[in-house]
Amino acid sequence: MLLSVIVPCYNEEESIPLFFKEMEKIQAKLLGRYQLDYLFVNDGSKDKTLDVLRQLSQSHSAVNYLSFSRNFGKEAALYAGLREARGDLVTVMDVDLQDPPELLLEMVQLLEANADLDCVGCRRTSRDGEPPIRSFFAKQFYNLINRISNVEMVDGARDFRLMRRHMVDAILEVTEYNRFSKGIFSWVGFKTEYLEYKNIERVAGETSWNFWSLFKYSVEGIVNFSEVPLSIATFAGLFFCLVAFAGGILIIFKTLAFGDPVAGWPSMTVIVLFLGGLQLLSLGIIGKYLGKVFMETKKRPVYLVKERSRAQK
Repeated sequence: MLLSVIVPCYNEEESIPLFFKEMEKIQAKLLGRYQLDYLFVNDGSKDKTLDVLRQLSQSHSAVNYLSFSRNFGKEAALYAGLREARGDLVTVMDVDLQDPPELLLEMVQLLEANADLDCVGCRRTSRDGEPPIRSFFAKQFYNLINRISNVEMVDGARDFRLMRRHMVDAILEVTEYNRFSKGIFSWVGFKTEYLEYKNIERVAGETSWNFWSLFKYSVEGIVNFSEVPLSIATFAGLFFCLVAFAGGILIIFKTLAFGDPVAGWPSMTVIVLFLGGLQLLSLGIIGKYLGKVFMETKKRPVYLVKERSRAQK
């Protein structure tokens, strides 16, 4: 049986040989039950990642790769890998070995033991080695998204998961341009169990994820899977309209009763600036959703392939 291993890569020339070496140990432990079919997706790397993949593909028939015309992002790489995967089982793994390859054996055993199980995922129980502020905001993101979205996302869940073919086919039916895979994996449903493990630091190279990129990624997740920000903007506007109306009544009453002394300019300035900022914030929220709609209507491809090691399936 074929087991497809999808590996997104961006500037990972140092990590790829180490990853492949560890995965070949896993292949030996599968005892011939599954044949690993590697699909590396080069997401417009600027180092020698593509050269390493070419050499690896030439020396190992089980290794294949796609190379994008530029950097389209990890979401595009995941989508491309899922579209190209040929296995009855499909797994997504990070090349930096933060996704422990030995867990793949447990994932296979769980699927074999439970015919009703569609997917086995992995989740981190700790974030050792990460900056404390990143860990804090990551936890707050999961708390927030699970409160404002109908799709439950597991705190600490990784993209590392083993899926049956029918689940992969269901994910591929979600053809939207603006993709947030953690949400899509949950949205399609299917019975999933999670294996827990402690965080492992990458073996080589540097991560391309910084605080700002993770923050933008979290915003994408909120916008893609919740309409609550739009509701907040609506209710905030309604609330301040009522406050303004009540304030107007109060001013009319005060003027009729006590006259109209000229006073309160500082407080008035603060109020105007506050309401102006609130309006801009609301327009920004609405604009974010409109921007998503705009990109969807363009019907642009999620990615463009410049080079591939095998014919498209």
